[in-house]
Amino acid sequence: MSIPTEIANTVVDPKAYSEGVKLDAAFTMLRRDMPFARAEPDDVNPFWLVTKHADIMAVESQPAIFHNGDRPTVLSNKEGEQFVKAVTGGEANLIRSLVSVDGDEHKALRGVGFPAFVPKKVGALEADIRVIAREFVDRMIAMGPECDFAKDVAFLYPLRVIMTVLGVPREDEAFMLKLTQELFNANDPDLSRDATASTPLEIAQSLQQTMIDLENYFEVVTTEFRAHPRDVVNSVIANAMINGEYLNRRQLMGYYIIAATAGHDTTSNTIAAGFWALAERPDVFRQIKNDPSLVGGFIEESIRWATPVKHFMRSATADTEVAGQKIAKDDWLMLSYHSANRDETVFDKPFEFDITRKFKQQLAFGYGPHVCLGQHLARLEMRILAEEILSRVKSFELAGVPQRTISNFVCGPKSVPVRFTVN
Repeated sequence: MSIPTEIANTVVDPKAYSEGVKLDAAFTMLRRDMPFARAEPDDVNPFWLVTKHADIMAVESQPAIFHNGDRPTVLSNKEGEQFVKAVTGGEANLIRSLVSVDGDEHKALRGVGFPAFVPKKVGALEADIRVIAREFVDRMIAMGPECDFAKDVAFLYPLRVIMTVLGVPREDEAFMLKLTQELFNANDPDLSRDATASTPLEIAQSLQQTMIDLENYFEVVTTEFRAHPRDVVNSVIANAMINGEYLNRRQLMGYYIIAATAGHDTTSNTIAAGFWALAERPDVFRQIKNDPSLVGGFIEESIRWATPVKHFMRSATADTEVAGQKIAKDDWLMLSYHSANRDETVFDKPFEFDITRKFKQQLAFGYGPHVCLGQHLARLEMRILAEEILSRVKSFELAGVPQRTISNFVCGPKSVPVRFTVN
């Protein structure tokens, strides 16, 4: 049984993710009636749409059966797929990074960055991150009594943190933010490289130009850090070796790009979404302010609520079966983390923002061997910023209508106008 075309088109439509209501209605119906079913949207190759929490975990826990990189790791239309294969010499993805490789290569590449993101190493950064957080809270308060929390705080604070960790100079931060937004928001005319790009081919060409700019930048980074190594992540990447050899160019550039982009954009989206939720719920803001022990619950609920990475794709390496469905070799699957984190069988009243929610395994960071490498850093950044804001801000409410980015991959608020008072 195939998902109705209208519903299939909705779950792949970037605009649906910026609007929310129609999308959530579609996923609610699918979880209830067609939780693991074939989707055949217009202009997109058919795929299995996986909407339930348990089914996504079942797929993610079988990396040998379900590969990341054999077909596009991120949803792509037919024309975009063809373009990528043409410019990469037959590979399915523009970027060869941790999220788009499998098996031994993934294990080896993950091992390069893993030591920098373990809890002990991340915890040692707390004092430095708190200094950064205070800088941005100072800036916010100086703008008062109103600011755009997304643009003025949420976008910039995680950017400063990850650029510091990577070893990127402050003067390059605006450049990195611009390219990240272009990479993840190619369908949003406010953030894309080319606001006039409308066809799949034009959008793919725009993404390629952003990639070229990033690669040119990181070529210089590689030369610098091989000549003068430092205790920063970009230096680790530049000097990393597998089997006695430096990473090849595709691996190297992919590592830089995923660290620099995913390292802040997903956290930015989560921070913006979490504080948007508080601005809509002044009583919850006061509740946390009066009881700082609730900050942890706020962080976890914000991660679930935002789910900034809406999906990843997988492809079957052999005939298999999941959730009673027979999956054929080479079949393509879309894992909807957005839907899984609103699964009624896992989360009670999933459409309520509840900071007292009993902790459950949310899937915003993925699951299995591909679980997000930076999750501990993200949680630390969010906790520190929340603590600094709550200690200095007395009230926090919306001062306008927030807007979300137009994207079916990484999506979140792009504007959150707020009004606040200080202690």
